Amino acid sequence: MNAAVAALGPFAIEAQHLEKRYGKDVVALRDLSFQVERGTIFALLGPNGAGKSTAVKILTTMTHPDAGRARVAGIDVIANPRGVRRIIGCVAQKDAVDLEATGRENITLQAQMYAMESRDGRRRVAELLDRFQLTDAADRLARTYSGGMRRKLGVAMGLVHQPEVLFLDEPTTGLDPEARSSLWSEIHRLAACDGVSVLLTTHYLDEADHLAHRLAIIDDGRVVTDGTPDQLKSRLLGDAINIQLDADAVIGDALRALSPRNGWLRDVTAEGRAVHARVDDGARAVPGVLAALDAAGVTVASVTVSRPSLDDVYLSHTGRSFSAAHAGDSR
Repeated sequence: MNAAVAALGPFAIEAQHLEKRYGKDVVALRDLSFQVERGTIFALLGPNGAGKSTAVKILTTMTHPDAGRARVAGIDVIANPRGVRRIIGCVAQKDAVDLEATGRENITLQAQMYAMESRDGRRRVAELLDRFQLTDAADRLARTYSGGMRRKLGVAMGLVHQPEVLFLDEPTTGLDPEARSSLWSEIHRLAACDGVSVLLTTHYLDEADHLAHRLAIIDDGRVVTDGTPDQLKSRLLGDAINIQLDADAVIGDALRALSPRNGWLRDVTAEGRAVHARVDDGARAVPGVLAALDAAGVTVASVTVSRPSLDDVYLSHTGRSFSAAHAGDSR
């Protein structure tokens, strides 16, 4: 992303040079900048500890940045936090569902918190229960719901007051594939049909690829690149080659054998017993790669060739794969 973000304007979300520290040693955000267009889905993609949740806390007025500016729907999050809260919905990683209340009671309480008139509140509650396929379970205690049903209930609660901007922090963590797919459909519909601007944080590559109109990859508290998923992948020319070495192989020997291959191997990196590289034509390159490693006495367990993915994008900007980076506490 460019170092300078355009002057704050009519965007759903604008973050400009945000910084946040916890104590003296933990830097959660460092010069974080991005913009979200209205009526779109924007993903902050990064491993645990990248700074995604801290960014959401600042944008939803739950904490102040140490430096930088941010606006939501044109409202300054520091100067007018109440104004921001009136027009946003937020579904945190740990949702606010009361397990000892029914689904209907949970949404009704949320409506009452926004001082909705009884008739309007009842109508909105019924509408949301129907929309999220919870009508049949509306009068059951939430503790009897499946994980996917509870997550849908949490999103419904965040939508009760019809917010302009919805924040979803790791919305599908822990859900089974069917529940994830169902929630994806609802998130897509929010932007496409209702015009809600959605910011979601995720550490699932497929989720960002499938849902986001645009995304920003965050690493170590900063944006390393942003764009549409297709744009980010198209910037990586050629194919990705991933080589898994035999347990007895020496990674250093593999790197020495592959690094200077007359320029036809690019971005060669090592991770554990895996070697990653980029080439113009993966199918044609594999025989030469295997021959070079065999000549160096390096035994190969497997080789795969693939088109660029978001994992390759992350690798190209950080020097490590997304799965290797995905460890530690969220912040």
